[in-house]
Amino acid sequence: MQKKPHAIWVIFLTFSIAYLLAIVPFPDWAMNYRPEWVPMVLIYWVMALPYRVGIGWAWVVGLLLDILEGSILGVNALSLVILAYVTLSLHQRMRMFTTFQQSGLMLALIGLNVMICNWLQIITDQTVSTNLMFLMASVTSAIIWPSLFQLLRQIRRSFDVH
Repeated sequence: MQKKPHAIWVIFLTFSIAYLLAIVPFPDWAMNYRPEWVPMVLIYWVMALPYRVGIGWAWVVGLLLDILEGSILGVNALSLVILAYVTLSLHQRMRMFTTFQQSGLMLALIGLNVMICNWLQIITDQTVSTNLMFLMASVTSAIIWPSLFQLLRQIRRSFDVH
């Protein structure tokens, strides 16, 4: 029998790719439409492996995202911890949803994440909110979710991550 790579490396690799996609340069007009890659990957792993990836992972992933984006430490960490908690509480239901229903839930979850991050940035004087265009990231994330879900599921199954 052939040995499969340890599951933790597959999870690290998917988060590394999500971090790279999170910092890909976009034109100024398209910045509000950038999908939230890291929260989507976190939601997938919390939903698929709730006993392995949870709130602790969310905190570490969020701190690394804070460092990567150059924001105040804890902004993304707090929002991702809340996101992981909600996902943990809903993970059994989410598994039963159709792809369309999961996309609707992604719209709500990523919208919550983006709103918490924006609210914390306003409180810490990092940004000034002029409109609600920052919520468009949740729309593009919901559109991309079915493809990302299928890709991550295929990766998880092919590397036998459990």
